[in-house]
Amino acid sequence: MSGLSTHNMAESTQGGGLMDTILVVDDDPENLSILGQLLQPHYDVLAATSGERALAVAAGETKPDLILLDVMMPEMDGYAVLAQLRKDSATRDIPVIFLTALSEARDEERGLELGAADYITKPIQPIVVLARVRTQLEAKRGRDYLRDQNAFLEAEVARRMAENELIQAVSIRALAHLAETRDPETGNHILRTQSYVHLLATRLRNHPRFVALFTERNIELLARSAPLHDIGKVGIPDHILLKPGKFTPDEWEIMKTHAQIGAKAIEHAEQDIEKPVEFLALAKEIAHWHHEKWDGSGYPDGLAGEAIPVSARLMAVADVFDALISPRVYKLPMPFGEACDIIAAGRGQHFDPDMTDAFLAGFEDFAAIARRHQDPG
Repeated sequence: MSGLSTHNMAESTQGGGLMDTILVVDDDPENLSILGQLLQPHYDVLAATSGERALAVAAGETKPDLILLDVMMPEMDGYAVLAQLRKDSATRDIPVIFLTALSEARDEERGLELGAADYITKPIQPIVVLARVRTQLEAKRGRDYLRDQNAFLEAEVARRMAENELIQAVSIRALAHLAETRDPETGNHILRTQSYVHLLATRLRNHPRFVALFTERNIELLARSAPLHDIGKVGIPDHILLKPGKFTPDEWEIMKTHAQIGAKAIEHAEQDIEKPVEFLALAKEIAHWHHEKWDGSGYPDGLAGEAIPVSARLMAVADVFDALISPRVYKLPMPFGEACDIIAAGRGQHFDPDMTDAFLAGFEDFAAIARRHQDPG
């Protein structure tokens, strides 16, 4: 050990850091010297004469690729050192080979149970030590390669998923705006109703009736699907859709078909893909049944109560509230307070009672969304 530091026994002779780095831990300087002379021709070697120093070196800037660790040391033995290494995320994956004079089978078992990669008894045999070291370093390189590949693949999957999510969101918005161009008075109706649906579902996520349904993932899917609720309006003739006054009974029957037209269009889109897409299933529900009423008096199918899909019940509250507060050629926008009273009056008739309660309890938040996305002019 003459002239060698106890924390850095050798500098790399191949460009600094190209060789694997081994940390040797032993309280006996002679043992450190023997191991250093054995390993230095092949590896960068760091050294520590105590458990505490070993932990500091292992967590330092130059991480060892392998640790040769003496078991019998004062104050902090090798078992305690290994336990601390495994607790630290920065060092838990460094393979450790125990070096010890303890030769009982139970001693070896204890070391392996604690997570040691191998167990070499003293006095050491140079050929055995080099072979065991080489084996563990090759295994580590294999693990590191797989970890890096997995990290790359996970990052690539995440990137592609994000790209698909963006394409999906843009496609939904484009389709929704297509319907909006047929009904220009709706303005920011899409943004508002989407935000209402997200907020209402979020407020209900801990309700006993909905806790299993309104997971974070499902709430995002519901909000993503909401803009397609009126996609069926593209199939309504202009003379009805753009009529500035009240519909005749026959015109109203035609207007009501937009719910089925929208659902059918989404269903055709589903048939063109190989496997189901969650948000399309929800969008189809919303488009088809968002005009149903809790008491069964809605359209197109006269569904009542729990028979109405949850997604459509959410949209019913969002759509009616926005229609009430929005201007039309045949009416002025209704003040928020009056619109709130109408929603309250529809509890248990038009709307799911619990959804109505959640809307009323958070009314100021819904009003804030309406103000934030109000139509220009």
